[in-house]
Amino acid sequence: MCRIKPFWIACAVILYFLPNIIFAKSALNDLKGDGPPKGLPDMSHVADAVPKVEKIYPISLRPYTIRGKDYEPMKSALGYVEQGVASWYGTLFHGRKTAMGDEYDMFRMTAAHKTLPLPTYVRVTNLENDLSIVVRVNDRGPFHSNRVIDLSYSAASRLDMLNKGTALVEVSAIDPRLPQLVGTKKKPVLDDKTRIYLQLASFGNEEAAITVKAQMQRYLKRPVIVDKAKTEQGKVYRVQVGPINSLELADSVSEQLLQINVYQLQMHLR
Repeated sequence: MCRIKPFWIACAVILYFLPNIIFAKSALNDLKGDGPPKGLPDMSHVADAVPKVEKIYPISLRPYTIRGKDYEPMKSALGYVEQGVASWYGTLFHGRKTAMGDEYDMFRMTAAHKTLPLPTYVRVTNLENDLSIVVRVNDRGPFHSNRVIDLSYSAASRLDMLNKGTALVEVSAIDPRLPQLVGTKKKPVLDDKTRIYLQLASFGNEEAAITVKAQMQRYLKRPVIVDKAKTEQGKVYRVQVGPINSLELADSVSEQLLQINVYQLQMHLR
């Protein structure tokens, strides 16, 4: 009879739960106490990350759970383009391990994303001032319902978003084999007329979308629309909260939705 030693049983248990153990670090990104290094050093001289072909970290492709919310990482970043809110993280995590096992260095051009394969290189464009950078995504987060990416101190400094703390951005994945080809959406001109819409859900059935719209409108006590769109799969009916005229108000709406377990929001600008 073959006996399995307790040591190997413990190793097997650790490996089984490793994704959640690793990603638990990034779940702390919303903790207070984070901030910039002393003296707010100017990082304008820091060069973009240079895309190169790297092996995907296998564990980064496994589904994981943070704060009761399930996340399903993408198998490939090719073609990924998204607009939304960027935030940044600094001293609280400087020197700690990232979800990939790298040491987080707030002075390097890196970032965290909830579902992109690790590592992935992305171009991040600040839609408020048109500044653009390239970063290497090597961590998980941010786990705030309407944040799309968490940037290092250097990356946030390059985008001139340190003081404000957040910025509306476009994130486009880079194929390291063809780094000059980066996908893009039509970038809106951010001015007083630009409005934010938070997408709650998408349906193939208009009646279902209208029902959810009515429920959300009663709960939020603010406008909710059904946006009709055509896709390769046919017509879709997207339930969106809006128009919203500021990031602060969008954050407030996101917190309301969090109370009824609506986590995954997509931000649209128009």
